[in-house]
Amino acid sequence: MASEDSQIYHETQRLQYCLIHCLNNLFQEKDAFTRGGLNAISEKLTSDDPERADWTPLSVVFKPHHNVLTGNYDVNVLIAALEERGKSVVWHDRRNGASSIDLNAPDETLMGIVLNVPVKRILGLWKSRHWVALRRIDGVWYNLDSDLASPEPFKDTDEVWGYLDAVIAFGGEVLLVMNEKQS
Repeated sequence: MASEDSQIYHETQRLQYCLIHCLNNLFQEKDAFTRGGLNAISEKLTSDDPERADWTPLSVVFKPHHNVLTGNYDVNVLIAALEERGKSVVWHDRRNGASSIDLNAPDETLMGIVLNVPVKRILGLWKSRHWVALRRIDGVWYNLDSDLASPEPFKDTDEVWGYLDAVIAFGGEVLLVMNEKQS
């Protein structure tokens, strides 16, 4: 659903479809990515894998790249989906601080940032991971996390870098989504 906050598009969390919400929030477009589309990517990744594991009865639900019932897609699906749209992904080297990320790069170069963060749900008994999009819109960086009720603007790049450093310290991964092919 689009937020009431200006023209910024923001989907909120449903089941474990955070990668769908993350990508739609990143692209600022409803249905830019769908469950069917990401499932098809996941199936193609599985069928193209020359060393895929033998199927077990649980493989019907717990596929190698996603859970059929709830979503929960992995990084391979993210990268393949973005590459289909002409984007590339650069994994940020966590040994470097977030300040090494050029947050002022032109929009033609840096589309946004995708985070994969550890989360605990159900009183800390259920451990999982969550996809989050950050994007600069009209010169302002926004946290477009689908767990938030609405997009949250950062006051400046120092606040974004601080947030990213906290994500890294907490065990999260930072992936830069580039508009241009990186060498």
